Amino acid sequence: MMRLDYGVTRAPARLIFGPGQRRAIGTAAASLGKRALICTDARFGALPIMQEILKDLAEQGVQTQLYSETEAELPLESILACVDRYRDFAPDVLIGIGGGSCVDLAKLVSLLLVHSAPLSQYYGEFKVPGPILPVIAVPTTSGTGAEVTPVAVLGDPALTMKVGISSPELIPHTAICDPELTLTCPKGLTAISGADAMAHAIEAFAATTRQADPAMAMTRVFVGKNVLSDHYALTAIKLIYSNLRRATSEGGDLDARTAVMLGSTYAGLAFGSAGTSAAHAIQYPIGAMTSTAHGLGIGILLPYTMAFNLPVAAADYAEIGRAIGVASAGDADEDAAKAAIEAIRALFAEVSIPVSLRAIGIDDAHIEDISTLSMNAKRLVENNPRPLDPSAIKGILAAAMQAE
Repeated sequence: MMRLDYGVTRAPARLIFGPGQRRAIGTAAASLGKRALICTDARFGALPIMQEILKDLAEQGVQTQLYSETEAELPLESILACVDRYRDFAPDVLIGIGGGSCVDLAKLVSLLLVHSAPLSQYYGEFKVPGPILPVIAVPTTSGTGAEVTPVAVLGDPALTMKVGISSPELIPHTAICDPELTLTCPKGLTAISGADAMAHAIEAFAATTRQADPAMAMTRVFVGKNVLSDHYALTAIKLIYSNLRRATSEGGDLDARTAVMLGSTYAGLAFGSAGTSAAHAIQYPIGAMTSTAHGLGIGILLPYTMAFNLPVAAADYAEIGRAIGVASAGDADEDAAKAAIEAIRALFAEVSIPVSLRAIGIDDAHIEDISTLSMNAKRLVENNPRPLDPSAIKGILAAAMQAE
């Protein structure tokens, strides 16, 4: 049941949303300093719109340097290279423009420009010792929610899968969410980004419920299901469910793009305090093994992890089913919950997300390693509403292999 007496929200100091709001980047940066380092990728860095942003910053008196070499999955060495290259520039503010990796790069470069290396000392929760340089996050996809979350994820070659740094200090100072920036997002990326956002919202809404210790929000990044995160999560689910099909099939539909981006941002606000769980824990080793996109693995796994959680999360899933219109108030919770799971499965199939892990190169020989490695994502495992152990994860994987 939803906690009606406890809630946590962590969010940027400024969250600006709407078509055309990228034109606020210059004034937002000027309010924070005179030198800005922009972190983006090669594709976006070469677009005419990047030149418009640079011109805007210059007109506001902000000197800029542009780093447009952000790599997918954010390798540790690329973070360190960016820090070394621009340390002498001494930026006052970092601007991350792009997908989650670009925003996370801005967060982590900002961290290392203020606090000492190695980055590994900050892996985990609440290990960042103090404020970082202010970050302005400008997403160009609708999925990660990185623009509003206290989390940054990177790839460390010393580890077998991606690792996260989780601290409220990593929340961007300003998030500028302009859905016009997603109009050119390819169909496949739109689909898997939307699946990731949907998983953020559903896993936050059905996260475990914890005793509301007054110190919890100051010692645990993911506090579990709560009254504030539930509001964001359920709104996100409705927005994404109603609009992802159209945003994927009709990429130029600004109304659909706007709704999905708003859903993604709400989902980020939800999981930034409530957290995610099983689908994310299991995807991390799968992503490392297959070098496939995070949202793709999440999209395949989510219906199976929901089915696993059904015995303890039926009330939450039933509320989702009623909210998206696939169940009514008179339906029993279990029936409404099953309808919700099938609706999510059908939505993902409609946007061409595979139904089996075999489609991304997982076979039976991988199951043992995946089930063991998934347990390393302790904060996600602990956040699942139904207890997870290697045996339970094997059952989820078996179903996802057989598309049952």
